[in-house]
Amino acid sequence: MHPLLEFPEVLRLIEDRSAAFRAAIASAPDLDVRVPGCPDWTLRELAQHLGDGRRRQAAIVAAGPGAEPPARTDPKGAPTAPRDRAALDAWLGESTELMLAALREAGPDRGCWTWWGRSQAPETSGAVARHQVQEIAVHTYDVRLTRGTAQPLPADVAVEGVDEFLTTVSATSVPWPFDPATIDLHATEGRSWRLTLDAGGVRCEDLAAGAEPGDMTMRGPASDLVLYFYDRIPLDRLETTGDTEPMDQLAGWDPNA
Repeated sequence: MHPLLEFPEVLRLIEDRSAAFRAAIASAPDLDVRVPGCPDWTLRELAQHLGDGRRRQAAIVAAGPGAEPPARTDPKGAPTAPRDRAALDAWLGESTELMLAALREAGPDRGCWTWWGRSQAPETSGAVARHQVQEIAVHTYDVRLTRGTAQPLPADVAVEGVDEFLTTVSATSVPWPFDPATIDLHATEGRSWRLTLDAGGVRCEDLAAGAEPGDMTMRGPASDLVLYFYDRIPLDRLETTGDTEPMDQLAGWDPNA
């Protein structure tokens, strides 16, 4: 499968979602409240995570193929994000720009370290950029939810996000350890995908028009699909038919364990 969006558009979405995250953080009345989607963190720690994470991704992309990633930073133990609101906003903006500069310099096809070596996603800076859109978008949702102003992910981000999650996170060449199954996913925006789970692993492909229904079908706005994938909303927010057990198994399965 090929990315739904061209590289410049993916970079634009990173800029857009990063600006939305910064605005949500800047307008939050209290940065020391807990985040429902990340209950171990406060809003301040979530901002720390996002800023440190973008700087880490910048280093990964700049390092090129085969390089080991820099050590992860625990937001609770890494006081690099300023406490002053204006300085924090500037620091977050700089974090995004460092990552974007590294991505622009590398281009979409340069190899770099990733954690998804056995998925359908390539180990390239372009695939890193796709994943960054979703991480920033979901955490923007987290901030707004914490403030009581949750909004769906923008449609273009969400449709891209379904495809990115299925090919990067769900797909794997590790043999599926349960009964074979097919799961069909339909976004109300007009895109459909099929996951095939069997001894060959988990594979994602566009669902062919007129295909017989899979063992399970999920249908809903692309934003709800992405938010379900990231455990922000329950499955019952989506319309489902057939046996839901394969999706439950997939959600709880770690192919790298």
